[in-house]
Amino acid sequence: MLQWFTTAPRRTLALICAACVAMLAFGLYLQHVVGLEPCPMCIVQRYALILVAIFTGLASLRGQKGWWMSFSVLALLASGFGAFVAARQSWLQWYPPEFATCGRDFYGMIEHYSFSRSIPMIFQGSGDCAAIDWTFLGGSIANWSFVCFAAFFMVCLLLLVKVKKH
Repeated sequence: MLQWFTTAPRRTLALICAACVAMLAFGLYLQHVVGLEPCPMCIVQRYALILVAIFTGLASLRGQKGWWMSFSVLALLASGFGAFVAARQSWLQWYPPEFATCGRDFYGMIEHYSFSRSIPMIFQGSGDCAAIDWTFLGGSIANWSFVCFAAFFMVCLLLLVKVKKH
């Protein structure tokens, strides 16, 4: 099974890109059709997902080893960051803050505060970030997001380690 991933790295990277696009489409469906509003941490996870999609998409375009390896490293970093944010949000959902506040939305923070001050505010989370509005097989959106980011991270790492050995 692992050999399938490593024998055609460009195909594997294209599949990760397609999975990211599908996840983004599902997130937009939940927002615009179902009516779930994303919290600040959800927005950051979307940006990480967009980065993973862009990097894996670019990596899958050319067969030169240096090209796809460079973009795979960037995808690895973006998926690691996305996994961190999703894990933090999952932790907030499991152990919600004692005083849940709605807080500002992501764009409101950026508008009213400097970027360097807004970033820590995002990771503090809020009542919105701790809310579980949708579940599938017992996992929240943040839980499933973590699973997907961790899988993307592991596949990119596997590709890079396997190629480095040869």
